[in-house]
Amino acid sequence: MKADFENNDPIHETLKLDNQRPLYKRAKAWGIAILVTVFIAAVIILVFPKNDVSPQYKTAQVQQGNLIVTVTATGELEPVNQVEVGTEVSGTIETVAVNYNDQVKAGQVLARLDTDKLEAQVLKSQAALESAQANLLEARAGLVEARNELKRLKHVQELSGGKVPSRHDLDAAEAALNRAQAEEASAKAQIAEARATLRVDQTNLSKAVIRSPINGIVLERKVEPGQTVAASLQTPVLFTLAEDLAQMELHVGVDEADVGQVKQGQDATFTVDAYPDRIFPARITEVRYAPQTEEGVVTYETLLSADNSDLSLRPGMTATADIIVKKVENAILVPNVALRFTPPEQEKQVSKQRRGLVGTLLPRPPRRSTSKKQQDTPTHSRKKHVWMLRDGLPVAIPVTVGTTDGSMTEVVAGDIKPGMSLLVDMVRSGK
Repeated sequence: MKADFENNDPIHETLKLDNQRPLYKRAKAWGIAILVTVFIAAVIILVFPKNDVSPQYKTAQVQQGNLIVTVTATGELEPVNQVEVGTEVSGTIETVAVNYNDQVKAGQVLARLDTDKLEAQVLKSQAALESAQANLLEARAGLVEARNELKRLKHVQELSGGKVPSRHDLDAAEAALNRAQAEEASAKAQIAEARATLRVDQTNLSKAVIRSPINGIVLERKVEPGQTVAASLQTPVLFTLAEDLAQMELHVGVDEADVGQVKQGQDATFTVDAYPDRIFPARITEVRYAPQTEEGVVTYETLLSADNSDLSLRPGMTATADIIVKKVENAILVPNVALRFTPPEQEKQVSKQRRGLVGTLLPRPPRRSTSKKQQDTPTHSRKKHVWMLRDGLPVAIPVTVGTTDGSMTEVVAGDIKPGMSLLVDMVRSGK
């Protein structure tokens, strides 16, 4: 009886096992059977979805309103006109007449240098000029003398009928006249040179008194009485003046990806750390073409004018500016997350159609990471889909998108209206 039962075992019949076979062959057959069973179970689990889970969706409403697109950049505040005052002459600082934050007028004395050496140089130049003028008088006297001598010899020649003086004496007299004329010209040149030297020395003496070139305020003072300054290849800076702090200029670096949207005349706002709850208005006055590269990042310097009538802003403050590059009024707006959302069931169906059964069972290769900029900018492709529920099922609605501010996107075409609920996320819950 036992032998008949073992011979009629369906597994034995299917696998064509023989009880007389060795033990290791029967174990191998059982292992194959188990693998086949696991493979079939895996196919059923992966191919057929579970029915014990029902999807629940999060939604967001379509809105209608104004969309403002901004470009953010950071930079520093500077005076509209900032002047560094130095000295062209060397010497010792004798007095300093101003200090930090002092209001100054154009022409006002800021500091004075010791002028003893400069005054002596002026006296020396004046003496050289007077000497040159005396040399001119002497040269003119010699010229008159040479001219008279030549005139006398010619008169004697006429009276003697050409016998006297000799030709040699006449040539010598003419040469003496030419030398006298040259000496007069040289004396005149020496006078001009001495006069120019005197003017330079007088100018240096006048520059020993350092005056303000503008009406403004003293931002920085870099000199003290008794300090020696040497003006050689580079002019030493003694004071830094700002012409008018009531008008400030914000210098920001706009990224190369955004500079195409930034133009002169656009409005902007900025904030500074000193006043975190205050927003300052500004306007773009210039977008410069020269690039600025730092650590591989290319930016373009952009200038914004800002009113500072209350003098709350100070030079050197770091500011963050939001430049308004585009305004869209009364637009249909959808959240960016709705444009990125796709129901998981739809993703699975598309994946199965593309990969087939073998692809479903095999491991999926790792996806390439998507940059944050691509995720936050759904308008890189104008044709998009949004999803909404109809009869409990997600339905795709094609739309054409326009401008985005990073969180909301304008819809320029599509069958959607304000107030409609769009799917943005899904939460699964068991029955």
